[in-house]
Amino acid sequence: MGLALEYLEAERAGAHWEDALGAIVFGTDTRAAALPATVPQASVCMPVLAGAPLWIERWRSGEPIRYTRTGAVQLACTSTLVFGTVSAAETVPAPAGRSALEVATEWAYGEIHSALARAGWPHLLRVWNYLPDINVETHGLERYRQFNAGRRRALLAGGLPTTGAVPAASALGCARGPLSIYFLAARSAPRFIENPRQVSAYHYPREYGPRAPSFSRATVLGSATGPRLFISGTSSIVGHRTLHAGDPAAQSRETLTNIEALLAQIPEFTLADLAYKIYVRHAADLPLVQREVDAAIGTAAPRIYLQADVCRAELAVEIEATGGCAEP
Repeated sequence: MGLALEYLEAERAGAHWEDALGAIVFGTDTRAAALPATVPQASVCMPVLAGAPLWIERWRSGEPIRYTRTGAVQLACTSTLVFGTVSAAETVPAPAGRSALEVATEWAYGEIHSALARAGWPHLLRVWNYLPDINVETHGLERYRQFNAGRRRALLAGGLPTTGAVPAASALGCARGPLSIYFLAARSAPRFIENPRQVSAYHYPREYGPRAPSFSRATVLGSATGPRLFISGTSSIVGHRTLHAGDPAAQSRETLTNIEALLAQIPEFTLADLAYKIYVRHAADLPLVQREVDAAIGTAAPRIYLQADVCRAELAVEIEATGGCAEP
């Protein structure tokens, strides 16, 4: 099962895309990146905080790839894995009591579940979600909570679990654009990992919204070349409470401690073995966050820093990580 993740400046992506499973462009002018139309892709309007202004997250495989489209979902399939993308504009009129974002989220996840079921890929491993104005309140509810409600509706409609065997995931606020989702899925089920320092997200109390988020803290998929690890977006939360509000350095340390708590259950990996995507709410906090990250993981591990709104307004930092995806 060949799988590789790389973060690279767009101008260094080159012309060799024959082994690409998917590509996500990050920056404020994502139109400047020209990608092959056959490759599943998404553009996320999110400023890059270190390096060139335009970066690509590229997933590659050493296996033969079949590109296809099922409904609104663009897919790249190997014999063992599938990578997919879908986007949803908030333009469909919503029924009374529901927002356009909730309806768009339910539709997008319905498209994903339907496409995977038809193609015989029953197990979502990892999902990334990007939506604008994530902390803004409309219809009497924060938009992140509207998103959670739409995702849960889609899971229930598909007869899928909302707790326990749910994929690793992230949901971040971008500057503008539609709801953009990309994902990895497999034919075999992963192992679902929870953090003993944290309440499982799907068991959060109602003070965090009428519908709890449906994701696992991490998933691990076995392969002939070793495990693949997908760590969800992780922040300075212990139990279900935010710690260190107003202190981005302390939040960074607490976040990395949470990641270490997950790695204690997966002895094949250390902090230095992972690739990181690091979201910082305020660009001015970048040096503080970088100092803490470098102290914990060293300077060799791949990483990208992005300016993004985190799902709780008091959170300054969120970190996600991937392991075992260094070779195609």
